[in-house]
Amino acid sequence: MNKESINPIIKLDYPDPDIIRVDNTYYMVSTTMYFMPGCEILRSYDLVHWEHAAFVYDRLDSTPAQRLEDKDNIYGQGMWAASLRYHEGYFFVVFVCNDTHKTYVYTSRSIDGPWEKNYLDGFYHDNSVLFDDDGRIYIVSGNKDIHIKELSLKKAELGVTLTDNTSDDRVIISDSDDVYLGYEGAHFYKINGKYYIFLIHMPKSIGKRTEAVFVADDPYGPYTGKDVMYDDRGYRGSGVAQGGVVQTPSGKWYSILFQDSGAVGRIPVLMPITWDEASPYPIFGDDGKIPEDFEIEDLNPGYNYTPLVGSDDFKSDDGESFGFMSRWQFNHEPDLSLVKRDTAKGTVTITTDKLCDNLVQAKNILTQRTLFPSCTCRMDVDASDLSEGDYAGLCILESNYCFIGVTKRDGKFYLVQGNREITTGGFWGERHDTESFVEQECTELDSPKVTLHANICYDDDTATFGYPQQFGVINKLQFKLDHFTGARFGLFVYSTKEASGSASFSNFVY
Repeated sequence: MNKESINPIIKLDYPDPDIIRVDNTYYMVSTTMYFMPGCEILRSYDLVHWEHAAFVYDRLDSTPAQRLEDKDNIYGQGMWAASLRYHEGYFFVVFVCNDTHKTYVYTSRSIDGPWEKNYLDGFYHDNSVLFDDDGRIYIVSGNKDIHIKELSLKKAELGVTLTDNTSDDRVIISDSDDVYLGYEGAHFYKINGKYYIFLIHMPKSIGKRTEAVFVADDPYGPYTGKDVMYDDRGYRGSGVAQGGVVQTPSGKWYSILFQDSGAVGRIPVLMPITWDEASPYPIFGDDGKIPEDFEIEDLNPGYNYTPLVGSDDFKSDDGESFGFMSRWQFNHEPDLSLVKRDTAKGTVTITTDKLCDNLVQAKNILTQRTLFPSCTCRMDVDASDLSEGDYAGLCILESNYCFIGVTKRDGKFYLVQGNREITTGGFWGERHDTESFVEQECTELDSPKVTLHANICYDDDTATFGYPQQFGVINKLQFKLDHFTGARFGLFVYSTKEASGSASFSNFVY
């Protein structure tokens, strides 16, 4: 046993967590939306320290929007809020995509894959699957009205999958109208013979995300419930809610929920859960308050975790993330015919094949999550092969994006710092952005080969760039629902006048 100050456990954008334990290993799945490879599963032995375990898929359905063809995109859509389960030797991952309006079922005998893809009929928003001990299988889902439906296990070509076996879809819980956000984010369990549904909502009387629990003696109810936690840890009045619960081998219970944390995204928070024999409801933390210090159990003492973000000399190939280290994900499905690796030289060369109005339409942006409360990176860019009107460099990708990069104008190379502030749509933003960025500073370069720097401070959600001295203005970052993800570092190139230009990237230092 050890005691330490631990929250937030992962200072990165890992929202909508669901967690299980298999023997001495914890696995947690998180929303990855439009980034690919996607549906990332993390691994831990103590619930505090985490590393990458697997991506469930490289590509989803390869639609034009998922491939960023023309001006199509799936910002704010794609994969989210998966249910992760382990049953009779198989891992099950079930989630929906808001762009395809499908419910996906991925199964594998190993966390490493291969994963077999199937579908459920219907659209099961924020679903949670329960394998009951009597052999029956249920899926709970919905928003404001929470539904339950029975599923069955079906043999598939490479193993097993889940299938709908009844049209009996019942509403078992409904929220009032006096909410900003109705019940959603379901997590369904059977604990000590009772059925528990953990939900998130935002009552107007409280004004922030709140965790609620409902309990029944039968999966179909009737359910009784109450709010159990609306703690914000003293951070921006932002409640911690939505996530899973798990039991340790010694019988202790913990929950991992997430907290909206500004431009960095949504960050996981760990807390102990206890049970009082006088009440069927679990107690989160210290009577609804999340403690910063509490005991944890380490099931693999001395284990060395691989960092979730970090530097890359591009000389190694781990064979998983399209040949890149697992800390990298592409913005949408990549076109690998336009991405060339040279592991001997340590370079990544990206070529364009379409014209773009702005950076968010660019294919093959290679990204990493950014780290709370502050982080910085630098990278070498060789822009020698840009075409006229191209831009290439280092960006901070979010709804209000900003970047430092090289452009080619009238045969000359210029260093540019620009940003794009979305002023329409309020907090919803503008998913189909067709406006160009605002150029904040520009200077002619002696050489198209440059070293670029980016710095983020999440105390005030700002970013600056350097060359290496500060270049350009202080940029304001903002999390909006058009992208629905935290800010990321990104390596990019895009064309505004003629396609087929390219840029090479090397020596990424986080």
